[in-house]
Amino acid sequence: MDLKSTDPRDYEASPHGIAAMPKEFPAGSRVPPHVHGRAQLIYATSGVMEVTTADGLWLLPPQRALWMPAGIAHAMVARCHVSLRTLYVAPDACPAAFPDAPRLVRVSALLRELILRVARMPLDREPSEHERRIVALLPYEIAWEPGGLFHLPIPKDRRLARICRSLIDDPGDGRDLEAWAAEVGASSRTLARLFRREFGSTFLIWRKQVRALSAVPRLAAGEPVGVVSADLGYETPGAFAAMFRQMMGARPSRYGDRDRLGSTGEAGLTLSDPA
Repeated sequence: MDLKSTDPRDYEASPHGIAAMPKEFPAGSRVPPHVHGRAQLIYATSGVMEVTTADGLWLLPPQRALWMPAGIAHAMVARCHVSLRTLYVAPDACPAAFPDAPRLVRVSALLRELILRVARMPLDREPSEHERRIVALLPYEIAWEPGGLFHLPIPKDRRLARICRSLIDDPGDGRDLEAWAAEVGASSRTLARLFRREFGSTFLIWRKQVRALSAVPRLAAGEPVGVVSADLGYETPGAFAAMFRQMMGARPSRYGDRDRLGSTGEAGLTLSDPA
């Protein structure tokens, strides 16, 4: 494994229809915007990464992967140490029904093991019959995530985009919509209408989602809930835990348990929008 190439060009040029690259990224690593001639299934066996395109941002814990079609520019940031296992899928190995836009994938225990097994296959020899059967099974185990829980769309309006980028960078910012209105030169009513139009939710709900997502990598790194909750502007860990459960469908301790971050048996997670 240690001797396997970490150069994406070797996987782009591989004669194999599906090849998997193993690569480690220290916390804070950044991969600038780039494109590939092959589609990818971007998956981290441990750690949390942020993947962005012109249209959105995805935060990927080990229970999720991201399908990235060929030719779409994307960038990556490692929110903590990331062990990446990326599948490179040639056009003739890509099922016709697969989406032509980025899409979240729920990683089952079997899919995880298939990815790991393919990542151990050498690039410089023909796969055995057993290995070919493993590779052939892999696309059938991909299950699309129906919701957008780990996805934050990037707004089209420049004023909204400025607010959203600021809150993604500093999710503990407690300014209300009136304060942001003065910052970006728009009325609070205009901003509220834009949030509804572009996100289908209120500013407060969107900010809760950002805060919940930003907490995931910190909890995964073992930071205490009390420290995370205070940094995100919550007076008590209990208030933060209630928000986190509302937005993520699970307790903060679920993401703080590193032994469970690699498991995929959690119940379906849904984003709620309470009155």
